[in-house]
Amino acid sequence: MKKILSILLLFSCVQVIGAQELLIDSLYKVRPLQTEIYAEKDGEELIIDLYLPEKNNSEKLPLIVWMHGGGFAGGSPKNPQEIQFAKMAASRGYAVGLISYRLVRKGTATGFGCDFDATGKLKTFQLAAEDFMDAVLYLEKKAENFNIDTENIIVGGSSAGAEAVLNAVYNPDLMFEDTSKFSNLNISAVFSLAGAIADVRYLTKEQAIPGIFFHGTADNLVPYATAPHHYCENNKPGYLILDGSKTIVDKLEKLDTSYLFYTFQDARHEISGMPFQYLPQVFEFLKNVVFNDQKIQSTIYK
Repeated sequence: MKKILSILLLFSCVQVIGAQELLIDSLYKVRPLQTEIYAEKDGEELIIDLYLPEKNNSEKLPLIVWMHGGGFAGGSPKNPQEIQFAKMAASRGYAVGLISYRLVRKGTATGFGCDFDATGKLKTFQLAAEDFMDAVLYLEKKAENFNIDTENIIVGGSSAGAEAVLNAVYNPDLMFEDTSKFSNLNISAVFSLAGAIADVRYLTKEQAIPGIFFHGTADNLVPYATAPHHYCENNKPGYLILDGSKTIVDKLEKLDTSYLFYTFQDARHEISGMPFQYLPQVFEFLKNVVFNDQKIQSTIYK
């Protein structure tokens, strides 16, 4: 029955709401890749790889901005899984930006594990969150160039990328000295694969953006609920308590905010990979919550 429902969702028809077509099925060809430089920091050009649908009408495109994982030491917007996701979303009528950011732990002896001090970890989150928001701001300012709907911006990431994005969205007061330059951004939803934030207590009703979460209950790197990052012992420099997907979802429920939470029993950090078989349900959630303004609070156990 679950397979039948997934197939039905995948091949469902175009939904028309107001003047905008909200797409579940794949209907458009995708334009050739377009790369933009959104910032230059520490001598490095930071890029956005843009995937746009070939549409003949003038309807504005909802935007997805995605941040790759890699422990702040590796990874790239050229990741084949994320390119496939970007093309899938673009074929459904979204503009999609896959971004690069400063990999400040690249080539370091301690990496991002228990031997890297907690203060440094928080600073790493802050730098990555800053890069992410700068990329979103760049696309907002260039909205006319790419026909982007600035009222419907969806942000997301995997693993380290999810940590940066979630912290930027849900813990801005901990990430940024000055949040005013981001205050006018209309972020409609966040999509996290095995992510966590610094402190759920700072997540307020104002910041409680609808969320999509995928996480394994036995994730060995990023805590599923509330636990030390990488499960470091409390005598290690890298001991840092983080709030993972389960704790975030519990807070969103209390704040009466929509969420879709896929929780995978005994799965580890492999859940940070792109969940292709569940993407029809992800697009359905976005259609219902972001565009139809429905309230959905759903936890699915696997």
